[in-house]
Amino acid sequence: MVSRFQRAPAKAAPFRAAALGAALLALPACGSENPPHPCPLVFSPTGVGVDIAAPDASRIASASMRVCWNGACVTKRLVLQPSSTSVPLGCHGTGPDAVCSASASPDGGRHGFAAIADLPKSPVQVTLTLRDRRHRAFVDQELAVTPKATLHNGPQCGTEGVQAALTVKNGKATAR
Repeated sequence: MVSRFQRAPAKAAPFRAAALGAALLALPACGSENPPHPCPLVFSPTGVGVDIAAPDASRIASASMRVCWNGACVTKRLVLQPSSTSVPLGCHGTGPDAVCSASASPDGGRHGFAAIADLPKSPVQVTLTLRDRRHRAFVDQELAVTPKATLHNGPQCGTEGVQAALTVKNGKATAR
């Protein structure tokens, strides 16, 4: 009788070795059909973004957007966040393996994004309303924009999301 603390009989060893060998030989075959271009998992939401440049951004107390297409409309309130710009901090080294750094610095602007899950890749009407602290319209403007598929890593990786973007500067909205 063999206790559970003793080794199994030697005649079981060849079967274990054969099973392990077969598994190791099969392992390289798993996933051997790699795509010609690796596609990272990047999340890109569908919707409309707004960038408001300084000094206009300091005047805005609330923001909303109405997006219409094919007879249907969606109204979204925008949550505006401070925006920033990159400030280079220099590089250590000069070759291809040089290490460079940057820091984010507030630029006085603000940005927001309206998530609209079923936004089409066809023309839409966007009405952007930005109000000041007294609830007066600072910008109340309608624009025709065509959202586009985001292809962060090229068309071979597929569409990540459908987006449109607006910029507000000097009291006027424009499509990007």
